[in-house]
Amino acid sequence: MHVLQVCAEIFPLLKTGGLADVAGALPAALAAEGAQVRVLLPGFPAILAGLEGGVEISHLAPPGAMAAADARLFFGRLPACGVDAYVINAPAFYTRNGGPYADAHQQPYADNHLRFALLGWTAAQLAGGLDASWVPDVVHGHDWHAGLAPAYLRAEAERRGQALAPSLFTVHNLAYQGIFDAAHFAELSLPAHYFAMHGVEFHGRLNFMKAGLYYADRISTVSPSYAREIQHHDQGCGLDGLLRSRAHELEGILNGVDAAVWNPAVDPLLPAPFSADDPAGKASCKSALQRELGLKRAASAPLFCVVSRLTEQKGLHLVLEALPRLVEQGAQFALLGSGDAALEAAFRAAAEADPAAVAVRIGYDEPFAHRLIAASDVIMVPSHYEPCGLTQLYGLAYGALPLVRRVGGLADTVADARLETLDNDATGFVFEPFAAEALEATIRRALALYRRRADWKLVRQRGMRQHFGWDAAASRYMALYGILAPHSAP
Repeated sequence: MHVLQVCAEIFPLLKTGGLADVAGALPAALAAEGAQVRVLLPGFPAILAGLEGGVEISHLAPPGAMAAADARLFFGRLPACGVDAYVINAPAFYTRNGGPYADAHQQPYADNHLRFALLGWTAAQLAGGLDASWVPDVVHGHDWHAGLAPAYLRAEAERRGQALAPSLFTVHNLAYQGIFDAAHFAELSLPAHYFAMHGVEFHGRLNFMKAGLYYADRISTVSPSYAREIQHHDQGCGLDGLLRSRAHELEGILNGVDAAVWNPAVDPLLPAPFSADDPAGKASCKSALQRELGLKRAASAPLFCVVSRLTEQKGLHLVLEALPRLVEQGAQFALLGSGDAALEAAFRAAAEADPAAVAVRIGYDEPFAHRLIAASDVIMVPSHYEPCGLTQLYGLAYGALPLVRRVGGLADTVADARLETLDNDATGFVFEPFAAEALEATIRRALALYRRRADWKLVRQRGMRQHFGWDAAASRYMALYGILAPHSAP
């Protein structure tokens, strides 16, 4: 089974969120199931720098306005990711001073429709035999950046009058859809009739996410609960009707954790190793982090943390409202993240007002994220919506009990700690109303359990023993590939 993964970023070379973690871990898990996996990526500088043995496959000749890219397709190895990759080398499109999607002022690039249309178009060319030595049996696109891959696959099959590889499209976050002015559709050289309600049109605009949802042969998303939620108005982001119409072709597959990266027993980024059976090193991690951040050196003070993009989705304004009461009850708080300028400023102000109890680091720092989660007693993920969530899984693995809202993948992965569940399945703390009062009540429950040390250790140990490896997800994906391309199954 030849599987082409199409995505915009990949850990550890380029990461803006959980999508990169998935792209970095899934290929190896699929390979363990017998698949031959290659990844197609835009040639962002970090990705080109990580490509070894790159050989030019083709000087690409995309249609329409994409031709301005003067793009070349290279094939080589990404040793840091452990995967073979096709990389589109198009400096005019991908070499920018800002990030992969937006400039230094967080303004999306005006030509993003072309930059990521080229990604989808190239996927279709590979399915059509651009590299005669390796033709995919299935094309698996991830999120809106790859949303046009299924559309170009369909258009190329129509043009040739023959079937090409079937496609699977995975929604990682439905809220980010890749929406552009309708005038840009003409620049993409898709058939004119594709710009319609039954196609890529969305309220008079061009929508990459909708393209993937409409033209892919199957759809998946990153947790069972999210698969149900996005079929309803409040979480469907305007696409719930389309998703309901394809409910029989939609599956929720829970993301996993890469144990080669997130394992406190062998994590080289930690000051001390620890495990469920030997948790002593966690105290050393906490002491080291308190020293690093200038927090009061207090082993008995429960440490709450947040590792997150600072957006409204993540419910961090609730954390800000609850923070004074959290500190009043003797807890400490540390945050790593960036995003909304007002949230950044508010958390900075909280840290400046009480530096012995509150610490904030703006930005993203992968090694620091490991140290922070390892040191913490509770990791907070009070999201308004959460397709899967990975930080709560990292928290479980590292003995930081998740405090989450009952939504999406958070509901699928964290069992609430109450008196009746302590001896059975409790692994964290769960609340439902999206309100500061509900969060504060759950914080009080967490602090009460923390004071009962034997019960706390029991729940922490159970959480650390949970298994959320990629093997289960890979098996589910392989089953989907087998449905799509039954004659190519390993």
